[in-house]
Amino acid sequence: MKKGIVLNLKAVFLSLLLVLLVQGYTQAQVVNESTRKKFSIGLGMFTDIWTYQQSIENPAPIDFRTINQGFQTFATYNLNFGQSNFGAAVGLGFRAQNMYGNYLIDVGDPNYTKLKIIPDSLSWRRAKICLPYLELPVELRFKSNNKISVGIGFKVAYLLPAHYKYVGENYLQDTGDKIRVKYRDIPNLQQFSYGPTVRIGYRWFNVAGYFSLSKLFEKGKGPDMYPISIGFILMPY
Repeated sequence: MKKGIVLNLKAVFLSLLLVLLVQGYTQAQVVNESTRKKFSIGLGMFTDIWTYQQSIENPAPIDFRTINQGFQTFATYNLNFGQSNFGAAVGLGFRAQNMYGNYLIDVGDPNYTKLKIIPDSLSWRRAKICLPYLELPVELRFKSNNKISVGIGFKVAYLLPAHYKYVGENYLQDTGDKIRVKYRDIPNLQQFSYGPTVRIGYRWFNVAGYFSLSKLFEKGKGPDMYPISIGFILMPY
C-alpha cells in the first residue's frame, strides 16, 4: 500500500514538472527579446558521483548507489559583451544533493563524524544524506548564431539544514521492527561548497557538470569525500 502511494506521488511530481516545463517554454515564446537577453532561468536534474577515501576511522568502503538524483534551479542576470556572441552571468540558485549508500551515521564522537556500514543482517530500503544549498553562480557564456551555447563558470554555495534518513530494520535495538529515522543533527559538515561548472547546450536543452573542490566534512572531522555532478538543465530563456 505504501509503495503504491510513493509511486503515485512520484507520478504526480513528474506530471507537475512536465506541466511547468511546457508552461515555461510557452511563456518563453512571448518574452520580448530585450528581456531574454537580460535574464535566464534554469531547471535541471543531475546525479552525483561520490568520491570516498578509506581511513583508519572509516576502514570499510561505502557502496554508493549508481544514481544519486538531485535537483537544481537558478535565475541569472546576463551581461552581454557588446554585439559579440560572448557574455557573462551572475545569479542566485538552489540545489539539493543526495548521497545514497549502505551506511549509518555515528555521531558518538562530536569531533569526528563516522559512516558505519549497515550490517548484512539488517534488511533496509533507504539510507541517505540530503544536502540543500543556496548558490551564487557566475558564468562566462558563448552563444553561436545556430543556438549552440557554452558556459564555463564557478559557484559558491551555503549549506542549509541537512538531514540523514534511514528506512529499514531497527538498527538501534536490533528487534527486527521496521523504523524510519530522520534527523538533522549531522555534525562537522562543511558550511560552504564551491567549485567550477561547465555547460554545453542547444537551444533550451543543456548538459552540465559541476566539480566540487570542497569536501563534504570539515578537514579532519569526517571522511574525505566530495561529489562530481553530471546532469541536464532546461533553460526556456
